[in-house]
Amino acid sequence: MTGWARLFVSYCQYEVFTVPGASGLDIYTLGDGLLHVGGPNQLTGFCGTHTGWIEARVRVLPGPPAEVDADWDAISEATLWSPSGRLSVVGLMGGGAEALTDVAVPRGLIRVRVHARDRLHETVRTDDDPPERHELHIWAVSEETPWRTVLADPGGRDWEQKPAKAAERAMLSLVPRPSGRPAALRPLLSDSYEDDAGLPRVTVVRHRPAPVAVSGAVLPAGDLEVRLERVNGETLNWSWATADEPIFPHPLDTLPDNEPTTVRLTSGPDGFTLRHEGVLGRHAFALGLIWDHLLDTAGSYPWMETLRDQAAAATALAEKTRRLKAERDAEQWGGAPPSDRVRGLASQARSLARIDRPLLDRIDALPAARQRETACWAARRAMRVAGLERIGWIAAALAAAEADRPLPRPFTEQNGTAAFNRLLSDPEVPHTTITLHLAARTSGTRRVTDVLQQAAAFPALIALANDDPLAAAIDAVYNAAIAHGDDRDHFLTDAHIALR
Repeated sequence: MTGWARLFVSYCQYEVFTVPGASGLDIYTLGDGLLHVGGPNQLTGFCGTHTGWIEARVRVLPGPPAEVDADWDAISEATLWSPSGRLSVVGLMGGGAEALTDVAVPRGLIRVRVHARDRLHETVRTDDDPPERHELHIWAVSEETPWRTVLADPGGRDWEQKPAKAAERAMLSLVPRPSGRPAALRPLLSDSYEDDAGLPRVTVVRHRPAPVAVSGAVLPAGDLEVRLERVNGETLNWSWATADEPIFPHPLDTLPDNEPTTVRLTSGPDGFTLRHEGVLGRHAFALGLIWDHLLDTAGSYPWMETLRDQAAAATALAEKTRRLKAERDAEQWGGAPPSDRVRGLASQARSLARIDRPLLDRIDALPAARQRETACWAARRAMRVAGLERIGWIAAALAAAEADRPLPRPFTEQNGTAAFNRLLSDPEVPHTTITLHLAARTSGTRRVTDVLQQAAAFPALIALANDDPLAAAIDAVYNAAIAHGDDRDHFLTDAHIALR
């Protein structure tokens, strides 16, 4: 048991949690004047003090208390899932006492009973009043049962319960959409507070004073569904499956639980009891809220409206993304995207498409042998226009390629860096300039620049080292076109004629 510790509260609230930052229900969904459940790992306690100090402590018990301690003004309790065996009590706006932080509690399901006394607002509290105190009793359980009021505060208010809203949030927590985190980013580190390795499956229990009909059915859950299949008069199987007609453009295919679980129904003098056995501990809270709704409102699935809205938004976004991609592809490719093979090449395919898309398509349609011939033809035209056709070592490399022999190593290693350096240093190589008219990607305007014609032409020859005849042809034709400068259109016309 921890000693009494001072805890600063705000807006008459403090939080009890087993997983920091875990999401769950909105406040004021389910609860009473002392306790509101907030999710599988969190609940909110209510104080009389709006802003100020109270005293709190935690007692971990070996089992449920034998009797209710009537020396308190109000007592309420709920079940939490404690995967790491740690529990903290903090003020609503943050900040807590060391004695109330990471208190060791049993791993798995725990029952948390909150006691409170002297809950006075500071506007009516006097120096003679005792401090407001809250005491939490905690013990291990194997069954998830609903929150309940153990001892009502005579002056407490009645809160509206929202079981349909709770069921909606519960189902959404079981079928969450992917985060959208880019795959290129490093995966997020796992949270040690959520580590439930080695913990056994648990049972969800719900009781009603009168018999309730639970029949076999299919519960829709967006891209997924729950199949309730009757085994006999008192037993059903609960299993998750993918829906025959998913509603999202990129459907979920990961099930919340791959193992079927068992639902047992019993009736007796004290009423009707449902036991959902073998469920994952982290799902017990959500399944309990779903059963609370289904038992009281059969055939109603409040989560589906939200899922349909999400699916409609996702579909609209997917369509917008598709349209923008099509527009971007049309700009990059000068029309509809080419074949998957062309798009997958590490080549000048996009650049060639922007200056002559039909020529790119014609090259793509050629058989491999013709593609290799086209590459050699374009390389020779590039060498000729740049005055390189008669430079001995360049002519020898071109002749080797045309004879289907390997190019010399300076052309094949490190993308032809050695050959290119020799080009720039060879005194026999002429130096002429051409004017390039390039489109700026951002503004759409064209910019003009002068380049060394021989440097623009030489990549057409280096392209012949590519083992892929399609990539070689595309790169050779594009670089040859660039090497022709203002006479580029004439070269492209000749290329179309050569490919007939």
